Amino acid sequence: MQKKPSTQAERALALLQQRGMIRTSEFSNAGIAATTLSRLKEAGAIVQVARGLYELPDTGFDANRAFAEIAKIAPRSVICLTSALAFHDLTDQIPSRVFVAIGRKDRQPKLASNRFQFVHFSDEQLRPGVERHLIHQVPVQIFSPAKTIVDLFRYAQGTGARYRHSPGLSVALEGMREALRTRKAKPAEIARYATEAGIWKTVEPYLEAMTANA
Repeated sequence: MQKKPSTQAERALALLQQRGMIRTSEFSNAGIAATTLSRLKEAGAIVQVARGLYELPDTGFDANRAFAEIAKIAPRSVICLTSALAFHDLTDQIPSRVFVAIGRKDRQPKLASNRFQFVHFSDEQLRPGVERHLIHQVPVQIFSPAKTIVDLFRYAQGTGARYRHSPGLSVALEGMREALRTRKAKPAEIARYATEAGIWKTVEPYLEAMTANA
């Protein structure tokens, strides 16, 4: 029979093994004091990856690790645009930043890292097409392929400061072509999201051209 963790340090390490990444508040709710975390950090038993966010050392790194990090910091956020496209293997581009959608009234998290590019979505655009994936044992919200393609079209045609870091139209077209080829998105899905977003007239000729010989 496996021995149940007894000390605060043992319980903290056991929680990290179960959940991957944990915030200070979660440790506190489990009865683990901040002093215990400080001692574990000094001993190299845990690593602080962001303010108030910890994981075990030598966890390994992949392109999606930052997704789990932001999901712990901003649970309502959704991975979007080129980052979502890359997650679904629909582009060869490797985004230099992680695109993260938050509500228009949501406060942008204050982070030391500049790896994240926050994009404000209206409530109508933030709710549909959200998928939930488990990454490093953390539930992460990511837009579906069809929704991501339509969002890329929306931001490709935008102007002004809000769209300064917007991916270009070529990324939207690449994503649409690959999503249709791999059947990760259906034409009807793309058409529905485009209609709901009010950009069907923009998307229609591209979608028709790509499905004409299908």
